Amino acid sequence: MSSDTPSYTYEQAGVSIDAGNRLVKAIGPLVKATMRPGADGEIGGFGGFFDPKAAGYKDPLLVAGNDGVGTKLKLAIDTGRHDTVGIDLVAMCVNDLIVQGAEPLFFLDYFATGKLENGVAERVIAGIAEGCKQAGCALIGGETAEMPGMYAGGDYDLAGFCVGAVERGEQLTGKRVASGHVLLGLASSGVHSNGFSLVRRLAEDKSWKLDRPALFDRDRLLVETLLEPTRIYVKTLLPLVRDGLIDAMAHITGGGLLENIPRVLPQGAHAEVDADGWSQPGLMAFLQAQGNIEPGEMARTFNCGVGMVLAVAPSKVELVRSRLEEAGEEVLAVGRIVDGDKGCTVRGSQGTWSAREGWKAVHLG
Repeated sequence: MSSDTPSYTYEQAGVSIDAGNRLVKAIGPLVKATMRPGADGEIGGFGGFFDPKAAGYKDPLLVAGNDGVGTKLKLAIDTGRHDTVGIDLVAMCVNDLIVQGAEPLFFLDYFATGKLENGVAERVIAGIAEGCKQAGCALIGGETAEMPGMYAGGDYDLAGFCVGAVERGEQLTGKRVASGHVLLGLASSGVHSNGFSLVRRLAEDKSWKLDRPALFDRDRLLVETLLEPTRIYVKTLLPLVRDGLIDAMAHITGGGLLENIPRVLPQGAHAEVDADGWSQPGLMAFLQAQGNIEPGEMARTFNCGVGMVLAVAPSKVELVRSRLEEAGEEVLAVGRIVDGDKGCTVRGSQGTWSAREGWKAVHLG
């Protein structure tokens, strides 16, 4: 090699292997804190092991899901608040598993950025570990990718992958849901992790002062209310699922109430939602007023204060309600199941909107 030829290194190109190694070492204790039966809590290998038998399963079906946080990340990045988006990442995955009756067992994350800043990455991964602890699942591995030129300075993206298990024959399919079932809702903690492209558009167009107290909650900054992490419902719902008290559940994410509830209904079952059955949270009312958002658009874009909907047989409603309230959940009266085309109708003082399988939501007047 000629001494006149410059010697290139990976680090000069923008990727620091040493920084990645330091991050793995720094997050080791966070990963160990999520250890549970079936997982050893160690990272650094090429893959993570999990033993379903050690977790107590005899004949399990595995249920897998993956998700991200969406443009809520951009709000976190722009405001320098990186501590809770990891909880959102876990929540979006594990809440999708529990609706199928599955206990989340293990989680893997993907963190991608243009330049690795360990202080930021550690805060994000600490949030992921906290989310895993809230869900009772083990963080058994992940991937950190440093990709110069792919992301603007300071930007990063997240993806999560979770695997759960349910004993064969105990999975929730919605087949037991029929006319007369009651729809109960579990209160959301805020916007959760969908609709943030609209939230951010409003923030820009209306020149929101994110670092000032919210108009609807003077004890908290507006940015804190918007970044409140997605509530994780696993530990409160799993015992009821195992006791056979819930026949179907819908995680209310993108598509809102109108489009998520029908996903768990059998043919011939139609959900009737009474939008006046619970009080609109202050944050939701604020968003609607700021954007002059039509009620039907609210019902398709935001959770409207309901993060999870449960379909429960009438004879079990009071027991389910009392057990959930004892576990710390706020239980809301959402509606009922009637005979009809598979779909959902939301009725309230502001109008009626309906969505059926294969249809776009329509305003009925």
